[in-house]
Amino acid sequence: MSGICVVLAWGMTAADPKIHTNRLAKEKSPYLLQHAHNPVDWYPWGEEAFEKARREKKPIFLSIGYSTCHWCHVMERESFEDPATAELMNRYFISIKVDREERPDVDALYMQAVMQMTGQGGWPLSVFLTPDLQPFYGGTYFPPEDRWGHPGFKSLLRSLAGAWETRREEVLRSGQAMVETLQAQAAMAAAGKSLLSEEVLTQAFQQFTESYDETYGGFLPAPKFPRSHALSLLLRHWKRTGDPQALKIVEETLRAMSAGGMYDQIGGGFHRYSTDAEWHVPHFEKMLYDQALLARTYLEAYQATRNESYAGTAREIFDYVLRDMTGPEGGFYSAEDADSLEPPVPGTLRVPGTDVQKREGAFYVWSAKEIEESLGKPDAELFDYLYGVQLHGNAAHDPQGEFAGKNILYRAHSVKEAAQKFKQPEKEIERRLSAARRKLFEARGRRPRPHLDDKILADWNGLMISSSAFGAQVLDEPKYAQAAKRAADFILDRMVRPDGRLLHRYRDGEAAIPGHLEDYAFLVHGLVDLYQVAFDPKYLAEAKRLTAEMVRLFWDEQKGGFFLTGADAEKLLVRQKELYDGAIPSGNSVAALDLLRVGRLTAEKGLEEKAARLMEAFGAQVGRQPSAFPQLLIALDFGIGPSREVVIAGKPEDPAVREMLKLARGSFFPNQVVTFHPPGEADFPLLEGKPTAYVCQNYACNLPTTDLKKLKELLNSHL
Repeated sequence: MSGICVVLAWGMTAADPKIHTNRLAKEKSPYLLQHAHNPVDWYPWGEEAFEKARREKKPIFLSIGYSTCHWCHVMERESFEDPATAELMNRYFISIKVDREERPDVDALYMQAVMQMTGQGGWPLSVFLTPDLQPFYGGTYFPPEDRWGHPGFKSLLRSLAGAWETRREEVLRSGQAMVETLQAQAAMAAAGKSLLSEEVLTQAFQQFTESYDETYGGFLPAPKFPRSHALSLLLRHWKRTGDPQALKIVEETLRAMSAGGMYDQIGGGFHRYSTDAEWHVPHFEKMLYDQALLARTYLEAYQATRNESYAGTAREIFDYVLRDMTGPEGGFYSAEDADSLEPPVPGTLRVPGTDVQKREGAFYVWSAKEIEESLGKPDAELFDYLYGVQLHGNAAHDPQGEFAGKNILYRAHSVKEAAQKFKQPEKEIERRLSAARRKLFEARGRRPRPHLDDKILADWNGLMISSSAFGAQVLDEPKYAQAAKRAADFILDRMVRPDGRLLHRYRDGEAAIPGHLEDYAFLVHGLVDLYQVAFDPKYLAEAKRLTAEMVRLFWDEQKGGFFLTGADAEKLLVRQKELYDGAIPSGNSVAALDLLRVGRLTAEKGLEEKAARLMEAFGAQVGRQPSAFPQLLIALDFGIGPSREVVIAGKPEDPAVREMLKLARGSFFPNQVVTFHPPGEADFPLLEGKPTAYVCQNYACNLPTTDLKKLKELLNSHL
């Protein structure tokens, strides 16, 4: 082994017989399994932990996170793997670990409590509860030791343990007061009914305009999130009003995001968000829902402008998901971690079975030397110019020192600028650039990959099914429809109980956890889009059935709107309703659009009436800050209209049918549903035995036509 440096890991390995194993080792969640060998005596969320806390009269420490969360990893390394910290936790508290992606209901409840206590939230979420699960203290990440006037985690544990022993009645009163506050907030969520009108759409546009970053695109302040449903709403505002400012905001933001470091310039797909205003330094985790939401917005922008670059970005997102985030049975995986192991240094050897410290973005960033070694000097010079590579690194914002000497790739210059600088035709620059990206992709593939969270969630899969099916329609790409079909079939076959109840999570052969509102709403959303590309009636039938079940399980008959949890779900301190459209749109917002679209496709007007009641129930809340609810306003835009229904009657293999469908899908008209009927149906007969199109707008139908030119005129007259 002469000349080779052996890099040993810190800590113990799984093969070490002295390693501690706690109850989380029996769980399916990748996040819980990451903590299965902490010296902390962790419990999963459940009655065993609650009963122990009541019996021993101990407070509960509740830690909520997810497997690809960078600061969750940091707090684990600093505190949960530290024997001294674990000893304090085990002595004074019952410690419970929750995967927020498995239990969004638990996360939503205690996140609301921490937001009320501190004014901010995030993950890891750290909450201290009474044995009756009432929150009395909380925060997010705590450092291991006191820092900058803030308590370290060990100090906090000692302080709260002391308060529990000496001022228990005060602590209990604090917990009870917080529960009463949460209950009052839940009661107010649908209070103050108000009819929503087109005026609220204009107000939302004005608010987005005020927060728009004229320099770099997106919405201030940093950190900047994609806000894809806000951009989709702005496209609809442009469609409705013709206001060029709305389209300008969308296009400038989409171009800036796809050119920035938030976009994976080598492998496709978007990272979670940008830490800076310039879209350069991202938080490197990749989430399935971001890929789904952003792919749809880029596709809508392509429909609206016919700018091929938007279609290209959408294709790269889909190809990334199909390559790296799709299971062998068709379900889509949840996320890839921000952190990964540093690539091995030449001349060193890692001992198998050991672990070393991971770093954020290690899989994605490059030194100038690595690029030159992979491409050779001439192509490296071109690549460095195009992607902003600098000899000593290019990360201007690096508060943790993670990217010293490294480069986060972004499009610093255009192909046209490179052609002028290097005095070559643009086609030659594009050829060299494409070859360079392939070489770097292959080189990157030899690095240690980030952790893959391979659980399959019904709600996030619903979003990806929707976008994949929509992509198949817009891009006329059958493989995206096939991916949507495989995922939908997987969920319907493997994640639905015999009694028809949808389940939330599948992993390692087990489907579990009764579905929440988002599971139903997002899956219906996906099935509606899948039906409109596959025209298999089973998908529309399932969308209709799940919509009825969603109403039965989640609808608030008294006040309107949907609860987050079903009537048959575990009873928490508060049964909440959520409306805010954050990184993921709310279940209520997507459900409103579901009710409208399923109502149009099935001619069930009662569903549309329920959508109107939902929007009225939340009307006062929406009216106060419309821009906080862009997905709900997308549903409102559909409800107000103009909207249309297109029915194509004929044989699916008939070329004329395909041309009719292309015409219906060719332009940006989001408030549309398309249905297909085979020959012989009395309601939609063929004229002269030819494929026939029926176009209706706002409940009024034109005369059917078999002529493609006439169909194009009808569709254009509705634009």
